[in-house]
Amino acid sequence: MIRILPFIFVILWSSAFITTKPIIDNSDPFAALAFRFALVALGFFLFSIYSKQKVLTSKKNFLESFFSGILFHGFYLGGVFYSISIGMPTAIAALIVTLQPVLTNALSGPILNETVSAKQWVGVLLGFTGAGLVLGLDIGTKIPPTGLIATIIALIAITFSTLWQKKLSKNLPLPVSNIYQALGGCVFHLVIIILFVEPYIDFSKTFIIAMSHQIFLVSFGAFTILMYLIKNNSASRTVSIFFLIPATSAIMAWLFLNENLTNLDLIGFLVTSIGVYIATRD
Repeated sequence: MIRILPFIFVILWSSAFITTKPIIDNSDPFAALAFRFALVALGFFLFSIYSKQKVLTSKKNFLESFFSGILFHGFYLGGVFYSISIGMPTAIAALIVTLQPVLTNALSGPILNETVSAKQWVGVLLGFTGAGLVLGLDIGTKIPPTGLIATIIALIAITFSTLWQKKLSKNLPLPVSNIYQALGGCVFHLVIIILFVEPYIDFSKTFIIAMSHQIFLVSFGAFTILMYLIKNNSASRTVSIFFLIPATSAIMAWLFLNENLTNLDLIGFLVTSIGVYIATRD
């Protein structure tokens, strides 16, 4: 069962990019995420009580997990949701943020004292070359510049969140840590709403189905699997599974959202996947 967890994660994580579109078609991205993580925090709280976990913890552990949630559920998911809401193609957003493995490998040496080889640096170069091919001349036409900036911020956030979480993974039981991370994400999006946006949510059937998918299958399912893998493996080994996500998301976007990809896009996806594979394999 443990060996199949990474593949379950890839399917669930990739599907999140697809259900993002119907959510933001029926709400602003930040209200949707605040709503989602309020329910996620409540869900993990009830589960922690049911499983007799000690929910109250030290101020230090609380703040560390809360900050991890700001990075992961706030900057990362906020960046992805916002970019797609202003026209960033789903598959390309998935590609950009899935460059996370090459950045994690580059930074896991100085931050976590994990060895980073010359082969991994070759992978880094190929990964970014592939992303450049996909982006190509589409910036400003198919790819909105603001959306590109938002996804780059999301990429940086998920990279540092993974490294940060690896340092903290043994400090708290997983469900309790997830409570505080969800709270961090919820508070982040509430602040964005108060300062910058007019929140709205249309609780249509489509929104409810898509949001239920993201709460139960992604936040409770995929995210818990990711935190488990980070806790039990090296950071660089854990994120190696992310190289499967761009292609999986692209296929799902083609099937369910009718998104088209050019030949250059497909070559870029291939080059990036090869680069990430080289950067993260043993």
